Amino acid sequence: MRSNSPLLAIYLNDHLAGSLALSELAKRAAGSNRGTRYGPFLEEMAREIEEDRRSLLEIMRRLGAGVDRLKLAGGWAAEKLGRLKLNGRVLGYSPLSRVVELEVLILGVRGKLALWETLERLALDLPEAVRLEDLIARANGQLDELETHRLAAVDEAFG
Repeated sequence: MRSNSPLLAIYLNDHLAGSLALSELAKRAAGSNRGTRYGPFLEEMAREIEEDRRSLLEIMRRLGAGVDRLKLAGGWAAEKLGRLKLNGRVLGYSPLSRVVELEVLILGVRGKLALWETLERLALDLPEAVRLEDLIARANGQLDELETHRLAAVDEAFG
């Protein structure tokens, strides 16, 4: 890592915690939407987000940045607490749940995109298997797809 490696390690761990929360949310959203038109898209999104999380772990390993287990636990807990949000129904999934989940996924993917762009700017020595330009392109594609599905979910929930 560079001379500011403690800061970079903190930064990477912050994103790792966020990626865990994002991965958990994507899996939950996919499960809640099985059998709907959103299900296949969300299943693929969950798979890709998990792949990206593994890419981040590989980057951290390569750079010698240890994993902060406390931050990971915080990311996991934050996603679980997010499930307590009121959605207009006492029990069960509502159209509002889908809208909010898609919006949070967009926020998470935007954060992930910022991470990849930051790492690209730093021009670090990364493993050949991790191609930042591919990760950036995938995140941009994910944002486009998420926005398309978010708009459809908004129309269903409020239209």
